Amino acid sequence: MALELKDITYKYSAGTAYEITALDHINVTFPDGEFIGIIGHTGSGKSTLVQHLNGLIKATSGEIIYNGQNIYDKDYSMKELRTQVGMVFQYPEHQLFETTVYDDVAFGPKNQGLDDKDVALRTYEAMEAVGFPQELCDVSPFELSGGQKRRVAIAGVMAMKPAVLILDEPTAGLDPMGRDEILNMLKETHERTGNTVILVSHSMEDVANYADRIIVIDKGQIKYNDTPKNVFKHYKDLEKMGLAAPQVTYFMNDLKNAGMPVSTDATTVQEARDEILKLMGR
Repeated sequence: MALELKDITYKYSAGTAYEITALDHINVTFPDGEFIGIIGHTGSGKSTLVQHLNGLIKATSGEIIYNGQNIYDKDYSMKELRTQVGMVFQYPEHQLFETTVYDDVAFGPKNQGLDDKDVALRTYEAMEAVGFPQELCDVSPFELSGGQKRRVAIAGVMAMKPAVLILDEPTAGLDPMGRDEILNMLKETHERTGNTVILVSHSMEDVANYADRIIVIDKGQIKYNDTPKNVFKHYKDLEKMGLAAPQVTYFMNDLKNAGMPVSTDATTVQEARDEILKLMGR
């Protein structure tokens, strides 16, 4: 049930003097079971792109194929699509609205038409998956800390068990510990369930650490679509796009330029450590 975008173009204020092309003939496939990172500078089109994936924005031209069917077909159910392709927005805690944590997480499964038993099962499973204590399920979500609210909001989407989980800057505003906890939780869930995860992030370290593949967007076009190692080899090109590589990439290139025979492929601290230890014969 891969998601495929075929020649997708999107224009804001199309046909007016204020027309802006946000996406320019995008062709990309999101295969089942991958953890994919999407990066790009502010205004590059990355958030616009992911909002097309579950029909929140309709393309000016082109097709989006999910499970072999064009989501723009007249008889296609957008409601069904959104239960299969779940979206977690930046600062998702702003979307909390129910009186208790339980009701907020249960909202999606209830709207899927599940019976009370299955709704409860999905709700508690999702809370457990995000590491939220069940003893707080009757608390108002507005009494929680920022990190707890973020977990509840993510659990609300995960409770619908989407085959594709899209997260637009899910760690924005969190401290480093909170960010790592959220991303580790997403990676563990991905490995356990085999779902597709699409992570929009401005952090090069995050996508290097967690993503199997990285898509780089610049001026509404895909510039790179490859493994982290292959993408960050082009760090000088990324800099021209207002981006960068992980700090480890710069460090390893500095060592190489200083005459040390190290590989510059490392994109994580662990990989850099292993490479240096190998050089030292350990």
